[in-house]
Amino acid sequence: MLYTVIKALHIIFMVSYFAGIFYLVRLFVYYKDTDEFEENKKNILREQYIFMARRLWNIITVPAGSIMLLMGIIMLILQPYLLKMPWFHLKLLFLLGLMGYHYWAWKMVLKLKKMGGASLEIPNIKLRQFNEIATFILFLVVFTVILKGLLFEYWWQLILGFFTLVILITGIVKWVNKNKKQNS
Repeated sequence: MLYTVIKALHIIFMVSYFAGIFYLVRLFVYYKDTDEFEENKKNILREQYIFMARRLWNIITVPAGSIMLLMGIIMLILQPYLLKMPWFHLKLLFLLGLMGYHYWAWKMVLKLKKMGGASLEIPNIKLRQFNEIATFILFLVVFTVILKGLLFEYWWQLILGFFTLVILITGIVKWVNKNKKQNS
């Protein structure tokens, strides 16, 4: 029973963490979108986006990520055999990618605060594409955990499906950004 409760908490805080990280990078996109605005409006919005990003990071994203990690560690303590499972090794690899993404997002939050309203050097399309990285990691982790033993039996179909998803999402992001520029 204890393991199931810990697992439920792990999933709840995983959802909260990803909600925070998804919205955080969207705030970076909104911040960048202000480049074309009139100076007064740009300054007001950028100040608000910096405030929102810092609050989101400190109040939702980091606490949810910390509790998610803690619950994951407790699950490993309760069922250490998981560390011997090949699918779990794959999950840990994807989580290392998530840690890298988390670090990048943290550096961006610090950079926004330090810049004090200056323009980001990263092109808008790159920020929009970076926004999808967490989505890809989420897909990889969830499918790895759900499919477990089937993962290695159907590996080539899963890889093909994943890359199809990446191409589809990346294409949609580019198409939306292109249409946005044409309608502006």
